[in-house]
This record gives sequence, structure tokens and C-alpha cells, in this order.
Amino acid sequence: MQQNEAVLGLDIGTTSLKAVLFGQRGRVVASSTIEYPLTHPKPDYAEQDPEHILQVLIESVRRVQKESKAKGYTIKSIGFSTAMHSLIAMDAQDIPLTPVIVWTDNRSIKQADKLKNELGGHEIYRRTGTPIHPMSPLAKILWMKEEDPGTFSRTRMFAGIKEFVLHRLFGKYLSDYSIASGTGLMRLETLDWDQEVLELLGISREQLPELVPTTQVLTGIKASYAVEMGIPADIPFVVGSADGALANLGVAATSAGEVAVTIGTSGAIRTVTDKPVTDEKGRTFCYAFPDDKWIVGGPTNNGGIMLRWLRDQFATPEIEVARKLGIDPYDLMIKYAEKVPAGSEGLLFLPFLTGERAPYWNANARGTFFGISLRHQREHFIRAVLEGVVLGLFSVGVALRDMTGPAKEIIASGGFARSPVWRQILSDVMGKELLVPEVADASAMGAAVLALYAIGDMDSLAESRSWVRISHRHEPDLKNSEVYLQLYYMYERLYSKLKDEFDIMAEFQRSGGFGTERD
Repeated sequence: MQQNEAVLGLDIGTTSLKAVLFGQRGRVVASSTIEYPLTHPKPDYAEQDPEHILQVLIESVRRVQKESKAKGYTIKSIGFSTAMHSLIAMDAQDIPLTPVIVWTDNRSIKQADKLKNELGGHEIYRRTGTPIHPMSPLAKILWMKEEDPGTFSRTRMFAGIKEFVLHRLFGKYLSDYSIASGTGLMRLETLDWDQEVLELLGISREQLPELVPTTQVLTGIKASYAVEMGIPADIPFVVGSADGALANLGVAATSAGEVAVTIGTSGAIRTVTDKPVTDEKGRTFCYAFPDDKWIVGGPTNNGGIMLRWLRDQFATPEIEVARKLGIDPYDLMIKYAEKVPAGSEGLLFLPFLTGERAPYWNANARGTFFGISLRHQREHFIRAVLEGVVLGLFSVGVALRDMTGPAKEIIASGGFARSPVWRQILSDVMGKELLVPEVADASAMGAAVLALYAIGDMDSLAESRSWVRISHRHEPDLKNSEVYLQLYYMYERLYSKLKDEFDIMAEFQRSGGFGTERD
């Protein structure tokens, strides 16, 4: 890129859209973050309005373009990053029949169980790399077939949010290999839709988007959208990849032993391999990564959304104090947590407020505070939430270590990376040095890097290393690490002991009653 050129990374997340414009060597030129709602019209439902997200995307590009012009920059290319596992049923006129059904939606829990226990779910996982869970479009489509056959029969196209956006902007339904990997519908070895799965669902490949590489370049955006965004109609867009894969690319964790940890709304821990790797126990995912590599790891449902829940439901005093001081309520909450020693003086949080994905893949898991006593105050609960989220990630890291070996380097990104306290907790729990890049929005940076690579402005994705500048390093406090290791063992034991009770409580929450009495 020339000195006055920049590349835009668009990260369509679960609760917000981040647009970050990068100049030479990955310097941030301009950025915009716009939140959008996630609605829960029924128990286990999690939905969004696709048209609203499209308008947020248009507004985000418009804002960044306006700022870039004011600073004398020209946008050279635009790349996409997107949250995985979303589903929208589109009719023959390309009108949505459903909202966006997002990854946190658990309505298809019965279908996921059916897939696991009756329909060869483990073999489907080994072929597709997507664990059997209500998050996946595989389970969602089966739910629609069985529970909403009217919508199922009217569906011409099963799309995700990025496919919906690309169709609106360019008139094509396209799914990159990385996003398609997370549907449970694509075979890893062939990078094609799995015919056995399609037959099981009773759908055709014509009802699924065209599969394309992550580097697919699109030009000729519809003129009306170009005008709304304030961009030239011939600007190249790059289809891009999934947010997790791009987070690894954005922090340059692209070689064996380099592990990326992300905590945004959810959380994930991932590493890159040269060939597909699935787990005999089904604990981890395996998805296509740009440049003929693969990404192996696991997502947790419960990341920063846990702290948001705590803020919204229990932190009214902090919100009021923060407003008077002119600071972020999260900063004040974490400052309180900093006063509490590792282990929260015996208060342990199982952070399963939205069920859990890796390593348990249990949509019925429920949040639990364990060990509450009269000595525990507000700050203990805040720290316990921070620790519980990280212990959940560590449980995935244990599975990843079993499959790919110990981590040589851990690099952190996501909204949590702005918190020194949370970063230190992660280093202590992992028992390893933690590196934190200067740019926290790693998925947006990864989308920008991939966009430059796709249009030939980078010879290799390895050049992204020159974009990554480490701003913080955290060495583990080994005394705290020992505390957390013991807490992790308790975390695992508690999950095992409560697993049956989670099922009972989840059914009570869905139906409003306990049903058959137990002995």
C-alpha cells in the first residue's frame, strides 16, 4: 500500500459491528463500533434482524469512509470477518422467512441430541469438523424441518448473515470455506457440501450458497449501496473468513504451537495446523483456514457477555458512580475485582448462562456460583465471573493440548484484552507468558490482511507479522497459577456432578415445571 492508502476490515460480530481502517504496517487510521440488539422472544431463542445489521454495516462504512477522506486516505479494499453458525431462511423472492438465528440459539437441542444418539452425529463431526450442538446450522435446519415445516418447505436458500449481506450488496449467495466449515454441512477433505448430510436433512445443494475461497474478490457493488456508503462502485471487496480464523491471522498466530485466545462476547482458543485434525472425544472443532491450512480449537459460549450480564443485572451502583466520574462502568467493576485475591476467597463461578460449547457441547449447562458465604461481597462476585470465564477457556486449552501439543506462545485479543486485571488472570490460569498486541480488534485486522493478500498487495499471509506490535506482556504469578489449577480441578468435578441436574433445571426453565417426580 502507498502512504495515503488504507484497507478496511469489517467484523460482523454477535452484538456489534466493528469497522477498522488500517494504513501502512497495520496502523489504525479510523474505526467505528455500532452495537445491535440480540433478542430472546422465547426460551432458548436468540435472534437478530438481518436488515438492521445490513444498515449498521452501511453506516459503519460511511462513517469510516468519511473519516478516511478527511485524513487524506483512500480505501483500497474491504474485507469481511463474520461470527459463525448463523442461519436465515430465504424465500424464492430473497425475502427472509426468519430472523438471523445466531449461534447462542438453543431451540434445536432435541435435534442435536437426535443427531448425536440416532443419526451418526460423531461420524458427521469427524467428516465436517463441526461438533454436534444446537449452535450449528445442521441442527437448526433439522429443527426447522421437524418443528416448522411450513417455513422449511418455503425456503429457497439457507444462508448465514454474511451470505445475506453479500447477496444484498452483490446479488450472489456465497459462502467461504471457513464459514461453511462451521455449518456441519461441508466435508473437510473435499471442501464441498456433504451429500450424506444433505440427504439426511432433505435439502439440495441448490438451497445452499456457492462455496468460494476466503480470498474471493468481488467488484461491482450495487450502485445504491455504494452511494449510501460513500465509496466508489468499483472498490474490491474480499469475501473473507470466520472471525476466529481471522483473529489468529490478526495476531499472527499462524504456526504450530502459536495459540490465540480471544474473549469478546464469547471466547475461544485456537491454533493452526497443516492438515485437518478432529478429536476422538469430539471436544474441539476443525475449520478451514486461509491459505490451505486448518484451525483447531474450541469456542466457549460465555465470554464478555457474562460481565455484561453482571453489569446490567447487579451493577446499578457502579453504573451510577461511573457516570458521575465519566468512566466506563466495566473499568470500575474490574477495579473492585482487583482488590480480591486469586480464587475469590473460595467463590467459584461456572459461567454457563447460555449453555456451553467446547469442551462439553452441552446446551443444558447452567450458570452456578459455588461456595458463597457471608464474607463474599460484590467485588468477589465480579472477580469470580472474570475467573470463571478464563477457567472455561482453560478447559478447552487442555483438550487442545492433548491434540496438538503444548502451547509455545499465547497471544490474546478481544475486548477483554483492554483489561490488565483480566489479562493477568488469563496468564496466571494458563501458567504461561501472555502477549497482547496493540490492536485489540484482531478479527478486523485479520480481515484487512486477508483483503490485501487477496488483491495481491501482500505476497504472503506471513507478512501480517509486521503488523503485530506487542503492547503488553504478562508473566504468570506461579502462586496464583497453583490456586487456579486447584480451582480448575474443582470446576471439572462440579460440572461432572451437576450434569444431570443441569438437564433437569433446563427442562424446568423451558416448560415451567419439573415433570415426573424423582426418587
